[in-house]
Amino acid sequence: MIDTQFFKCIQDIRYSLPLFQTPVTAGFPSPAEDEIEKKLDLNELLIKHPTATFFLRVSGASMVKAGIHDNDILIVDRSLEPMHGKIVVAAVNGELTVKRLHLEKNRIFLMAENDVYRPIEITEGIELHIWGVVTSVIHAL
Repeated sequence: MIDTQFFKCIQDIRYSLPLFQTPVTAGFPSPAEDEIEKKLDLNELLIKHPTATFFLRVSGASMVKAGIHDNDILIVDRSLEPMHGKIVVAAVNGELTVKRLHLEKNRIFLMAENDVYRPIEITEGIELHIWGVVTSVIHAL
């Protein structure tokens, strides 16, 4: 399950950061001011639907093979349609979780991306509400 620490998407303040034209190499980097291609606005890059976007902090290791780790921040868009294969934030019987949505014939599964965790099959009597589709992950190194 994921920690229910929510963060609101705030678009009022924008910080543009330099985006260098030259790709990063494994050699001796020498970024210069004339190599800046344009300014990069992370809100513009990561948030397509501001009023439908929220952030959640992850707790747990069920999605590590998808690149989602404990303490990462998920960017979740409620305006996107949850489709087969998408990673979604869902409430299962009132508890939030992040899993890959798997639709098979008339069956719904929430799949972990870690072999230690079993799939969650949504059967009669299990309440499922999909909160949104994960569009990006903020992961500290």
